[in-house]
Amino acid sequence: MSAHPLAKSRQLSKRWVIEGDLVLQTPTHLGNGDTDGIVDMPLLLDEATGRALLPGTSLAGALRNYLRERRHGFEKRAPDALIEALFGGEKGDDEGNQSALIIDDALGEMPGIELRDGVRIDPITRTAKIDVDNGILRGYKYDLQLLEAGTTFPLRMELLLSRGNDQQQMKQMLALALHGLEAGEVAIGLRKRRGFGVCRVERWRVTRYDFTKPTDLLAWLAEDHPDWKFAPGDQRSGQHIADLLGVSLERVEDRRNLCRIHAHFIIDGSLLIRAGFGEQDRGPDTVHLHSARPGGARKPVLSGTSLAGALRHRAERILRTIGNAAQATTMIDNMFGPARITSGDKQKARSSRLIVSETVIENPVNLVQNRIRIDRFTGSVHGTGLFNEQPVFGKNDTLVAIDLTLRNPQDAEIGLLLLLLKDLWTGDLPLGGEIGIGRGRLKGVEAVIETPQYKAKPLTISAVDGDRRLTVSDRSTLERYVAALHTEATK
Repeated sequence: MSAHPLAKSRQLSKRWVIEGDLVLQTPTHLGNGDTDGIVDMPLLLDEATGRALLPGTSLAGALRNYLRERRHGFEKRAPDALIEALFGGEKGDDEGNQSALIIDDALGEMPGIELRDGVRIDPITRTAKIDVDNGILRGYKYDLQLLEAGTTFPLRMELLLSRGNDQQQMKQMLALALHGLEAGEVAIGLRKRRGFGVCRVERWRVTRYDFTKPTDLLAWLAEDHPDWKFAPGDQRSGQHIADLLGVSLERVEDRRNLCRIHAHFIIDGSLLIRAGFGEQDRGPDTVHLHSARPGGARKPVLSGTSLAGALRHRAERILRTIGNAAQATTMIDNMFGPARITSGDKQKARSSRLIVSETVIENPVNLVQNRIRIDRFTGSVHGTGLFNEQPVFGKNDTLVAIDLTLRNPQDAEIGLLLLLLKDLWTGDLPLGGEIGIGRGRLKGVEAVIETPQYKAKPLTISAVDGDRRLTVSDRSTLERYVAALHTEATK
């Protein structure tokens, strides 16, 4: 005799409704998968309203991945009953549990759209990459649409708690996952490892419904019916989701293994990262890249894609100088991801372990510089060769931050990051365009280096006495990391 259907129900006793406004801190690409439009990678928009759409599946996947990394570390696939109880069974598990967390799709306001273009650079010629495929030239230029920073998505999710389960533990797992949104550690969308998709929830609203009380059950049913006259459930609001759910995260271990470098530089001269769309309408032929930030102001930025490309190229030069080409390629691909994936090597595809953030340039000087093109044969002005540019010029208080995070770092890889930091610090590694005429050079001010061995007390480097000498907290440790790089590269 078959069991009664109610015997298989989850026997819900409580529902916690969690709401919050998710605000994009950097441009974000939530794609629709269409590649046949005018733009190579268009945005996903709601067909009925044209508003930006954040699918609940995308947010659930990002939260689940963040929770797994916090509990087990990066790139670990260990089974976890608590994660499965909260988010349901893994993909392919036909007998997996149903998710206890319901996440709704979120519609943002009518989006401000930002257009960016990109191109793959040939590491030898340092020009745009072009291949010849069966006599046909194939370029590597692309463009994509991005939601402007400041776009807000109203989040709504429900946590279903059953009788007999450890409800306190379930709430702690949810609080830990949502803490990633609260701290800005969960990114969404495309190219998260290059500074896009950073988001944050600054204030939460939590409503508790106790289904053992008829009034709470009716209040939950009346949520979508404002004409029903029932008192709302137990409502709270605040900045910290753990406090609102009544749990503590102080003793929860963070098993993520990473190296972080946060450094400040001043611009030694000028910096020009060309804007691809729209900026030229303001006057000059070439304008430095500007991007909107929360609040609506457009500010000059150092893009993560430009910085990552320069770092990859210089890292390859360093490794080829001290080691061999095969070892250099292997190490670079392990850190930055494979440069190219062919149809037969798709199993080797992986994301970059190095996360490069997009940062705002503070207190810049915007000046228009007129230039002319010279005829190389006559030495005179080339006809129609007058053009003007608006790069970002630096002064003593013009600061640009560089944030690098390497997941699961080896000592040799930390040594490579330190050499890259040194080249940026001394101005030997210029960024952006027109480096041949002196643009793009930086001068180091201070750096904080957090490694797995020095997590509680990070290493520091600072310039003093007009940049004539450095103050380093632990020189021997930095030398040890660089020595490990030489040992690894010469194997």
